[in-house]
Amino acid sequence: MKKLVYLLVIASIAGACSSKPHYVIKGKIVGSDSITFLIQKREAGKMITLDSAVSRKGSFTMKKGAVDYPQLVILVAGNTKKRTSFYIENSEITIKGSLDSLFKAKITGSKTQDEYQELVDANKPLTDKYSKTYVEYQAARQEGNTARVAELEKKADSIQTEMTALQKSFIKTNPSSYVTPSIITSISYEMEAVELESLINSLDTTIAALPQIKALKERVEVMKSVAIGQKAPDFTMSDVNEKPVALSSKIGSKLLLIDFWAAWCGPCRQENPNVVKVYKEFSKKGFDVFGVSLDQKKEDWVKAIADDKLTWTHVSDLQYWSSAAAKMYAVNAIPANFLLDEKGIIIGKNLRGDDLYNKVKEILGTKK
Repeated sequence: MKKLVYLLVIASIAGACSSKPHYVIKGKIVGSDSITFLIQKREAGKMITLDSAVSRKGSFTMKKGAVDYPQLVILVAGNTKKRTSFYIENSEITIKGSLDSLFKAKITGSKTQDEYQELVDANKPLTDKYSKTYVEYQAARQEGNTARVAELEKKADSIQTEMTALQKSFIKTNPSSYVTPSIITSISYEMEAVELESLINSLDTTIAALPQIKALKERVEVMKSVAIGQKAPDFTMSDVNEKPVALSSKIGSKLLLIDFWAAWCGPCRQENPNVVKVYKEFSKKGFDVFGVSLDQKKEDWVKAIADDKLTWTHVSDLQYWSSAAAKMYAVNAIPANFLLDEKGIIIGKNLRGDDLYNKVKEILGTKK
């Protein structure tokens, strides 16, 4: 009898050991049949597929995979653009919705997804307000109502500030949430190195060890190297005539603006007239611009220079977001710029519109 009990215990332990943590995803998507659903995530700038299943009369199940920790993934319906994102973890997760509005699917069974949904719900009044403001902004632009456009831009900026504050509050009150890395990443472009580092240091050690946070730590170090007060790192790129030009060869003007932009970047093209205005008024007083393009096609880059009448030096390695200079300066969004003094020290960052004009005017002392 004792031997039988012993064998049962051994079998129980063996069974427990073989039952490793894994996820089970049950989908019930109205309107889907014989569609291959994919679970994908972004890794190293590319989309990789974690799992897949074919729907039968609107239902599918995925149950062979496992994840090391809860992480954000995308459920994609075959070769269509229909998709929804959610946090996957080793639990039983149910996704219910309609193929025509997959992005609205209800997802249950993931604790991390529940935490994320709470943040989304708390943010909804602001996102609704922002969407309404954006529609009004577009209408004002089409009407050519510049005063209204300026008013709505300020309103939108104010709403974005509130949204960012809400996200920072979530990070501080949820230092052990697996949602936090994605939130920090999304707002990191709006922060200086000191603030970003402070948020990272407030995280639970388990979260701080995740790949996303490790990448942000590396970004912080790069950001510190191009902070105000630091000497601008030198780099060399080819101009439109394929002649190498070093940043250091342009330093010596009383003020030099390193301007990161691209022909495909709408906000950059909207900002270009402001830079042209400052250049025309202050170039004879010692203001210069060093344009760094994140374009991929040379013809687009050259055409945009001509169309926008950008009459200063331009360089690019035509590597898009893999631009060596952009990486060196921790540029993850454009337009972006760095204002240097005559010794190459960074004295201003991301100055646009009136802010750029007023800063240059203040230093060069020229009347408007």
